[in-house]
Amino acid sequence: MLTPQEARTQLQDAGRYMMAHGLAWGNAGNISARTGEDRYMITASGTFLGELEDGDLVECDFRGGRLRPEDKKPSKELPMHRAVYELRPEVNAVLHASPFYATMVACSDLELKSDWFVETMYYLERVERVPYRHPGSEALGDAVAAHARKANILLLEHHGVLVYDTSVREARMALQTLEMACRMLVTAGAAGVKLRSLEPPIVEDFLHNAGYKPRRKWES
Repeated sequence: MLTPQEARTQLQDAGRYMMAHGLAWGNAGNISARTGEDRYMITASGTFLGELEDGDLVECDFRGGRLRPEDKKPSKELPMHRAVYELRPEVNAVLHASPFYATMVACSDLELKSDWFVETMYYLERVERVPYRHPGSEALGDAVAAHARKANILLLEHHGVLVYDTSVREARMALQTLEMACRMLVTAGAAGVKLRSLEPPIVEDFLHNAGYKPRRKWES
């Protein structure tokens, strides 16, 4: 868990990284980090992730309110960030963005598999689709809540993606892995290349024994 200043610094770094690597564009997207059991730091409404200043990050509690009334208005996507933090106490960072290839997959019926290579097996072990709900709505927060315990990667249909993990760094790496895998999926399809999956016993052996981290536990 981060202090408010640590959260600001790491989110500013993440925003610059996302912009520099094509994981975000314009003022689309919002990112947050947990700063307490019932609070988190989130980008303000309409901010540009590549140039976040301290005042562009607003600390909120689970009731949805700013801790300091004089701060800027937080992102309207509070409901889905809050849903993840409430349901996943081990999660310390949530990234919402609309990277090109991942958003293309979220707007299609393409199936994204996680059994292609090492990083997809680990970071994309479970990917869930969330039906479209209007951005910023409580309905979207409820839809995210219904899937939050099932995966760390959510494809928000006709919207973008939501990625969360135990740290800003891990969430950022998962987001980049997701975009790379979606780019492979789309590019391979256009080129007529069939991507081969690893056999399920090999995937299970990797997840249990590779030693990256303890195996995650998911709701079915």
